[in-house]
Amino acid sequence: MKIIIDAMSGDNAPQEIVAGAVKAADELGVEIVFVGREAEVRACLGSRADAFPVINADDVITMEDDPSTATRRKKNSSMAVALRLLSEGEGDAMVSAGSTGALLTGATLTVGRIKGIRRAALAPVLPAGEHGVMLIDCGANVECTPEYLLQFAYMGSYYASRIMGCESPRVGLLNVGTEDTKGGELQHRTFALLKEASENGRINFIGNVEGTTVFSGDVDVVVSDGFTGNVLLKTTEGVIRFMMKALKGVFYKSTKNKLAAAVIKKDLGEMKKSFDPNEVGGTALIGISKPVVKAHGSSNAQSFFAAIRQAVIFARSGMIDDIKNNIDYMKIRAEKQE
Repeated sequence: MKIIIDAMSGDNAPQEIVAGAVKAADELGVEIVFVGREAEVRACLGSRADAFPVINADDVITMEDDPSTATRRKKNSSMAVALRLLSEGEGDAMVSAGSTGALLTGATLTVGRIKGIRRAALAPVLPAGEHGVMLIDCGANVECTPEYLLQFAYMGSYYASRIMGCESPRVGLLNVGTEDTKGGELQHRTFALLKEASENGRINFIGNVEGTTVFSGDVDVVVSDGFTGNVLLKTTEGVIRFMMKALKGVFYKSTKNKLAAAVIKKDLGEMKKSFDPNEVGGTALIGISKPVVKAHGSSNAQSFFAAIRQAVIFARSGMIDDIKNNIDYMKIRAEKQE
């Protein structure tokens, strides 16, 4: 399997990106193709400079670039060239730690969405329950239609089944209450579509879920418009940071507490690890016709390695074929959209 790497992406490029990719080549047995400023990339490779192909791309997309036009204006950027290589079949998946908006737009325009999919979605897997819980969408699509959310539910269900290991993934619609009548027009119409899909045996829709249910272990896929999903995601990240800081403060409060912390140090480490983005690596762009993974912008070598591992699993999963084979069930008739 060949993975295309946007070597100039992220806050710690290219050093940490290259280190993570080399680790993936060694431990996962995948081929790596770097795209970026060749001299800088080969310098990071050191004694292994001749062991990896490097496609030169002199330009870099920064966070200051307009995401909607970045890959078109900077055609010789590492991100744009990497996406073109993926589109042309020069690799099985592509990983970048660059601008989320630019990557999503570039992937949509260059690689293309799966035929019939209206919008690609960002779908992180959050720590909850045995397998985690997928949140789809978390910011790619601020304004959504019922059909978008219907497709998110199907795609999230396939991902949870193929990649997260969930048998008959439980799909919930994020809402302000669990009753069938809760929410606005978007939620009402989406609820009806998801219920119909569930009754036809296409997905396992369990109804509306509130924010308190997301981390309960009672749902595997949470469907949301991108605005609401992003607020939930960012709030969760903030609360986790606050709680970890507060917990640290408690354990350092007295000698007795420090002794207690020493006793459960290993368990605390495991808990902290479960919240660590470096262990997850990144987020899949679901709905794109070929596997694209967005690594964290602050990725270190370990985090980027995890993103590549995620891309490998994604590419081997068969999930994209699941979507293609079931696309007719993921569309709604014109009269239902009115």
